[in-house]
Amino acid sequence: MNNPVLLKNLRCIPDWPIKGVMFRDVTTLFKNPNSLKEINNELFELYKDKGITKIVGIESRGFVMSSALAVRLNAGIVLCRKPGKLPCRTVQESYAKEYGMDTIEIHEDAINENDVILLHDDLLATGGTMQAACNLVRKFHPKKIYCNFLIELDSEFPNSRDTFDKDIEITSLLKF
Repeated sequence: MNNPVLLKNLRCIPDWPIKGVMFRDVTTLFKNPNSLKEINNELFELYKDKGITKIVGIESRGFVMSSALAVRLNAGIVLCRKPGKLPCRTVQESYAKEYGMDTIEIHEDAINENDVILLHDDLLATGGTMQAACNLVRKFHPKKIYCNFLIELDSEFPNSRDTFDKDIEITSLLKF
């Protein structure tokens, strides 16, 4: 955890999008080939023996590493998107955000009860989006669910993990 290569290549932007927020910009990790390799290697080591059959990438930064890791794990990828972005019939989950309601969805044939699912996103802050994604995936009754984040803002949101069911293993590569 807190790999020096990743820390060195993570751009931090003070007071964005509002004063008092230290924004962690993962795009600098994605553009650097060494960081990209480090992320992929760390994720692979975490999940290579978990039997993952599908990775659910959360829109949109969660798509980047989900795809790369899925290839290494010989797993499929499922896109978790905002409404109206997927072309076939979907299953939805709505959830409260700090400024209103939001909804995410995946295709209704994307997951089955034999799947072992890894949900992946870039950042754990309040946990609202990932909790909604977990609730959405649970509707398909998979064997097991894991959650991963590139960054966890533990010092700013120390209780965010408490919103998840205890049977969901949560990992993050960088903790602040």
